[in-house]
Amino acid sequence: MPRRILQGVVVSDKADKTVTVRVESNIMHPVYKKYIKRHKKYAAHDAENTLKVGDTVRIIESAPISKTKKWAVLEKCI
Repeated sequence: MPRRILQGVVVSDKADKTVTVRVESNIMHPVYKKYIKRHKKYAAHDAENTLKVGDTVRIIESAPISKTKKWAVLEKCI
């Protein structure tokens, strides 16, 4: 099964080798058929500690690194 790739914005870089990435998605309401913006935060592994708050990044699903970290930073988007 292919690993998922998501794009989001770094909202926290306080933890060591970890960034928190906010991913937004648009879903359609089942009754009103209107698109609603939803977001979710993921803890992603940043081995070099190079990312800062506000950076746009792509994250990829990986094997569990810790209790909450199951994503790794793939690349920084420009």
